[in-house]
Amino acid sequence: MTYLHFALAVLAIALLALIALRVRDTFADRAEWRRLAALQPTNPAQYDPAMVVELPEPAQRFFNFAIKPGTALFTVAEIDMGGEFSLGSRAKPNYRPMDARQILAAPHGFVWMLRIPGAVSLSGSDTGKWTHFRIFGLIPVARMGGDVNHARAAFGRYVAEALFWTPAALLPAPAIAWEVLGPDAARVTVTHNGLTQSVDVSVNKEGRPVEVRFQRWTNANPERSYRLQPFGGYLSDFREVQGFRLPFCVEAGNLFGTDAYFPFFKARLGALRFP
Repeated sequence: MTYLHFALAVLAIALLALIALRVRDTFADRAEWRRLAALQPTNPAQYDPAMVVELPEPAQRFFNFAIKPGTALFTVAEIDMGGEFSLGSRAKPNYRPMDARQILAAPHGFVWMLRIPGAVSLSGSDTGKWTHFRIFGLIPVARMGGDVNHARAAFGRYVAEALFWTPAALLPAPAIAWEVLGPDAARVTVTHNGLTQSVDVSVNKEGRPVEVRFQRWTNANPERSYRLQPFGGYLSDFREVQGFRLPFCVEAGNLFGTDAYFPFFKARLGALRFP
């Protein structure tokens, strides 16, 4: 075998290994999506404002804005989104167009499948269990997860997203506690599988959520060290979906509420469903 033949054989083996890894990741994404979709209530209760009369007034206002009386209380949503995602820093954001699909089933998990087109395309998935991203559809550039740090960071994300995309998942329940923060703000604390996350929501006079903020467990810092840091964002373009009033524009990022706030995520929803 010549050197050229040997090199070609090595390249072929490497390519087959990358394809096999991609196929395995795809099957894992689909299996997790199906698991979460199966958590949708098949015969959900209907919303009645009496369900929230014992909550702090800002929380009552939030739910009565977000859910119309008589709405079927679905807790699992499928979301199609576009918008922009930053591949850079606050100084040089390098925003790129994104195309993503997500299933959100707080507090049980989520799957976010992202594609960023371009000369060097980026694609992959983020879930409560793993983060897998690759360039050109094959070459891994990020593979992490399977540990408590990843699970805790992801938990913060999907509890916060439940506030604005699946509010029925945060109605009063044994593992969900609401408290008042001020005349127009409330805090929800969710506990699930040994994880606990508090998220604050600010509402206007009619109860429309204006911003969401929380302390997120993250390593998005120069030291790449996991710690609690402010995270949050702004909500706008509310539309009605199956009796829910939900934001179709969300801007969010690290160090929310500080001079270093960097909105790396700017989502514009194309569709939201409760299948």
